[in-house]
Amino acid sequence: MFKALADPTRRLLLDRLREHNGQTLRELCDRLGMARQSATQHLDVLAGANLVTVVRRGRERLHYLNPVPVQEIGERWIAGFDQPRLHLLSAIKNQAEEYAMTDATTSVPDYVYVTYIRASPEQVWQALTDADLTARFWGHRNLSDWQPGSRWEHHRADDSGVVDGIGTVLAAEPPTRLSLTFEDRPEAELQREPSVVTFLVEPYQDIVRLTVTHEKLPNVDMFHGISQGWPAVLANLKSLLETGEVLPQAPWEMSSAHS
Repeated sequence: MFKALADPTRRLLLDRLREHNGQTLRELCDRLGMARQSATQHLDVLAGANLVTVVRRGRERLHYLNPVPVQEIGERWIAGFDQPRLHLLSAIKNQAEEYAMTDATTSVPDYVYVTYIRASPEQVWQALTDADLTARFWGHRNLSDWQPGSRWEHHRADDSGVVDGIGTVLAAEPPTRLSLTFEDRPEAELQREPSVVTFLVEPYQDIVRLTVTHEKLPNVDMFHGISQGWPAVLANLKSLLETGEVLPQAPWEMSSAHS
């Protein structure tokens, strides 16, 4: 990772993805005036260092910035030396960026999360689409016939009848790709385009790589919410498929307890 970050061109590529996440190779080359072969070599190094995640969409390859390794560097090599002051500076910076992102001219970034699970693609697909399984790891029953164009609903698993999300199935290609719109305010008449969630399941020998992409987010609040929610939900899914049991405590409750 240090080697990947040492090159100024690769740092520039990361800066461009930070400004506009989810770019194709052509878009990155156009913005940097760089030959495709050179850009591909640099992006391969960044992907190998886990600093960039590549998501296939049809014939295109979309590149997303993965900030987690950089955060881990900070936690290991920096935070321990001057943690209180850095936390204060980070809080000031985050608040300033949040205010900046509320500007109407600033688009909300897409969210991408990648996890690796010891399971078959069929098992992951069943976990995502079976109402009883989603109730176990998500706390909600996902109800639909999972046909393109069909409605799906996100019912609380406590039998209260409360629906916390609705949407439409956009694409269903079992067991590798599921795409659907997601609206977290089903009771409201909203005059905006719904967000879109895509699950991509890629098998490799005895494991799969599950990539979740959440696009067209309406505001920064929803971006912050799903940034806490998706890792918790997918950690529970991974535990269920690999051990037969979900985590001992609901992981999404941890964020609330520490906020």
